[in-house]
Amino acid sequence: MKKNPLRQRIEVKVEELDRIIDGAKSAPLSESDSEKLKTALHALAERLLPRPKTEKTSSVSGDPDSASPEGSGPRKDPPVGHGRNGAAAYRGAEKVEIAHSKLTHGDRCPDCSRGNVYTQKEPKALVRIVGQAPLAATIYELERLRCNTCGQVFIAEEPEAVGPEKYDETAALIQPAHEELVREAGQGEVLHNDDTSMRVLQMERDPGDDRTGVFTTGIVSVASGRKIALYFTGRQHAGENLADVVRQRAPALSWPIQMCDALSRNAPKLSPGVEILLANCLAHGRRQFVEVAQNFPEQCRYVLESLGSVYAHDAAAREQKLSAQDRLQFHQQQSGPVMGELHGWLKAQLAEKKTEPNSDLGKAITYLLRHWKGLTAFLREAGAPLDNNICERALKRAVLHRKNALFYKTLHGAEVGDVFMSLIHTCQLCGANSFEYLTELQRHAQELALNPAEWMPWNYREALARSGEHANAR
Repeated sequence: MKKNPLRQRIEVKVEELDRIIDGAKSAPLSESDSEKLKTALHALAERLLPRPKTEKTSSVSGDPDSASPEGSGPRKDPPVGHGRNGAAAYRGAEKVEIAHSKLTHGDRCPDCSRGNVYTQKEPKALVRIVGQAPLAATIYELERLRCNTCGQVFIAEEPEAVGPEKYDETAALIQPAHEELVREAGQGEVLHNDDTSMRVLQMERDPGDDRTGVFTTGIVSVASGRKIALYFTGRQHAGENLADVVRQRAPALSWPIQMCDALSRNAPKLSPGVEILLANCLAHGRRQFVEVAQNFPEQCRYVLESLGSVYAHDAAAREQKLSAQDRLQFHQQQSGPVMGELHGWLKAQLAEKKTEPNSDLGKAITYLLRHWKGLTAFLREAGAPLDNNICERALKRAVLHRKNALFYKTLHGAEVGDVFMSLIHTCQLCGANSFEYLTELQRHAQELALNPAEWMPWNYREALARSGEHANAR
């Protein structure tokens, strides 16, 4: 497949396009008219056709020797549905039939006094969820009767013990595990953070706070190869939530490395004497060039290939299972010269006026130069990652919830969702079965409350073994 050359900008009016198309019916197009028509069609296609989802250098640069990217087959239509769970989704739920307290099948309608009411095939479903293994739902089927004359529908009253909330307080039984997870995350060597917008329908506003936005922050803490995922939904930005986590850090520990993109709201404001070593996401800087590669193919190809070699060196370090210090030395030897040449090339593009600073390419170059220190932290700090991709993948849980369920109803519901997302995704990062883990937390709620550190996703099986030994001794 031959790479399409960039087309020069040509001013074409709609009336002129009509003339060209009408003229083509009687005579072949001239070279000038053909070029104008092609330019107009290419401009239209660039606006309407979707861009490739992959950001691989081979896909962005159009390298003919590269294999087709994964997922380039025919697109499948998304499944139909609003994403919210109806009563039918709770297959294991206990069902309780509630009869109408005053009316029965065939009684006279109390509204119009002319017709009779008849039981409807489908009752009104009322779902109530309690915390156990890990959640159990009860569906109250409230009898519905409908008048055959006026159409009025009469619904059985809700049981008094049901309450107005869908989730009851037993969903907080696993809160000690979440609090311990936050404490453990504060001891991490590398802390990734980022946030995404979220919607909460019923949320009180603090009198002294003029913020209107709501966010879900994702934090991934890495310590000795162990990964912990945390989620926080509310008015606070990612940096503020990260500061709350870091405040639980043991004073004797050295300063952690923070990995995030270059947004100012991601940086935490800490008390005097507490400092975080900032590393910025190289993937964000790379993406600046991916987005303008069609207009500046040669320049962007050089940047992408340079960064690609850095990522290849990092992959080699992982394959060799190098320690953090050995990985640092390896990058300094292999990636240091590459980044040095790239830095010189970027500065020359602007200093020698090879690139207009206000152009899209100029803005991408300026982004790299402005954040060069944070983007090259992996050349100075042992253990500093290249990018924030692990946190962006963790935030996909919140993004999918926003896409499927659209919102949280209350801030309490959002907090419950954050607790479960934190524990479930941490289980996945640790290779534990999340359903089994949450089930055991419910079964051993008393032991969890007494010593939550022994009931983390990475060590709860040892606690189970000890619990079994105690049971056998009794």
